[in-house]
Formats: sequence, C-alpha cells, structure tokens
Amino acid sequence: MANKQYPFLSLAAVNAPLMDEIARAVERVVRSGRYVGGPEVDTFERALAEFAGTRYAVGCANGLDALRLIFRAYIELGQLHPGDEVIVPANTYIASILAVTDCGLTPVPVEPDTRTLNLDTALLRQAITPRTRAILTVHLYGRCCFDAAMQAVARDHHLLIVEDNAQAIGARCPLTGGRTGSLGHAAAFSFYPTKNLGAMGDAGAVTTDDQALAAAVRAIANYGSDRRYHNIYQGLNSRLDPVQAAILNVKLPHVEAENAHRQAIAEVYEQHITHPAITRPLWSADGSMVWHQYVIQCDDRDRLRQLLADAGVATDIHYATPPHRQPCYSRRWSPLSLPVTDHVARTVVSLPISSAVSLADAAEIAAIINSINLSSDD
Repeated sequence: MANKQYPFLSLAAVNAPLMDEIARAVERVVRSGRYVGGPEVDTFERALAEFAGTRYAVGCANGLDALRLIFRAYIELGQLHPGDEVIVPANTYIASILAVTDCGLTPVPVEPDTRTLNLDTALLRQAITPRTRAILTVHLYGRCCFDAAMQAVARDHHLLIVEDNAQAIGARCPLTGGRTGSLGHAAAFSFYPTKNLGAMGDAGAVTTDDQALAAAVRAIANYGSDRRYHNIYQGLNSRLDPVQAAILNVKLPHVEAENAHRQAIAEVYEQHITHPAITRPLWSADGSMVWHQYVIQCDDRDRLRQLLADAGVATDIHYATPPHRQPCYSRRWSPLSLPVTDHVARTVVSLPISSAVSLADAAEIAAIINSINLSSDD
C-alpha cells in the first residue's frame, strides 16, 4: 500500500473554503468595468491599515516593490541618499537585499541569532558606521524581530527602521504588544499566494504613520504622479490590481484564524518531535509568532529530506543559498565571512504548515520524523 502523502503546501486546499466568495468578488470587479484602482483597492487599504494599526496603507504590485517604494520615497524626501548604509539580516530571502541595492543604497549584513534565525540585535552596534542611516528588520518565518536593543540603537544613531513584514502579517511584538507592520517607520507586506494572507497572484502594500511617506509611495508607484499627468517623481508602475484587492478583502478577515491554526500545528510539532538530530525552532509560548514557516534544523539535512520524501512527507528549504552567496552579489561580498548564516543555510528544513494541514497530519509527520534513522544507509 502506498504511503499517505503530506504535500508541503496545497494552495487549492487552502483557498477551497472561500472559493465561492472569492469567485463572487472577482466577478464583481470584472462586471464593474473598473480595472485599475477603485473601491476594492480603497477598501483593502483601509482594512489593512486598521489591521496593522497604522494611519496609512498603500497597495502596490508585490512585496519587493513595497520595499523598493519605501526606500525610493525616503530618498525623494531627502531622508536617505544613494550610498547610505542600511543594516540588513544576512539570513533572509534575497528580495530584502535587492530592494536596498536597487535604490543605490549599501546593504550591511548582520548575522542571525542562532535561536530565532532573525537578525541578532546584539550585533547591531558593531555594524554602525558614519554612513549608517537605516535598519531593515525582517520578521522571518513569522517571528517578530524588534526589541529594546534595536529601539535603542535606532534612537541613539537616529536611524530609520523599515520592516520587511512579508512573512509575518498578524504577528505581535513581545516588547510593545503591537502588530508587525506598525513597529518601525514604515513596513512592506507581500501577499504572494504562499503567504499567510495570500492573493491569487502578486500583490503587496506599504504601511506607515508618516503622511508624507505614504503620499510619496503612492505617487512613485503611479508613474511618479501626484495627480493626472503631473509627475513629481521619476516613478514606476506598481499598483495593486483590483482583482487581487478583492480577493484579499475576502481573505483578510480570516487571517487570524489561519494564524491560529498554524500556531496549533506548530504546537503539535513542538510537543511531538523528539528526534535527537533535529533542532526545533524556538517556541513562541506567548503566541506572538504566526508561523509562516516551521523550520527545523538538521546537520544531515539532505538525507533527512530524502527519507521524509520516501515516507510521503514533502519539505522545502528557506533558504538554501543566502544572499551573500548568490552570483549577483559575488563581487560585492566575495570576501565576506558569515559562518552562522552559512550554517543555517546548510541545515534548515521547512515542514508542512498551513490551514491545509490537519493537527492529525502534524502528529503523523512528527512520528515519521522520530522514526527516521539518520545513522544508517539501510
């Protein structure tokens, strides 16, 4: 008899409970005749700002553009200048770094905390130079990366704090109790289909309490225009599609339930995975983490993945090659030594976690992991 299969992520299964409502929302846009901007976008921006706890939200085409727009806006407003340094986590998806370099800024990577895999805030002060102007904090895997140490460094050195909130919508900050997306000066969201709040295509947004920044982001994203045929910036075209906005309007009210289910799955893994070769992620007992990914570590990662695949469990790696090892940054960072980041990239494995995974599935996956023999080729 074939093994039961445990897909890593089935988007069809995730979206199935809402498909009728989503279909009606999409039809509403199609029949409206309004295919750029309009009420669906306006409604989503208001709802996202309220959810995040900010005064403003501006929709855009994707999460990378959201970050690029923030940095471009700060440059246009004179708060950043080409060549300025931005502290970034070394362990992150490459989009975080691309946004910095795309805007002519200089990324300064800082190693991760081995417990959280987020930027190690204890290393921030030693990364500061006279050219440092901002910190880009990434709430990786759904875990908030914002604490008193980061606040103090930003205050003492008059730094902007930009949040990459692509993976952590709804996460809470243990320090302030506020949601990610409202902690720094501005935040970028991605609604890529695999996210906890996913569109059915690319979509993104910027949140902030800064009226001037929000206005600049909106203008830059619309060809640099503050009104029709009046271009105050050399902008780009990065607007939130109203079809995607309509889908997000359906799904946003359910994101907390999605996050709660992921927390429950993570708790099953936490309680049941006991394999001595597996390092579980730092547990979030206060429920502040939204578990975009459940990432274990194993020194024999490739063998573990193969044995899990043989048992029907699909896994993924987030991320196998860190930004400083990517060919596009080889000349910039070729002499750079980031041993913690390199170790993380060699050992991380992401397990299935979404609303399409049942608690029973999670317990069965944990049992399969515990039964694996990594010390033998038999």
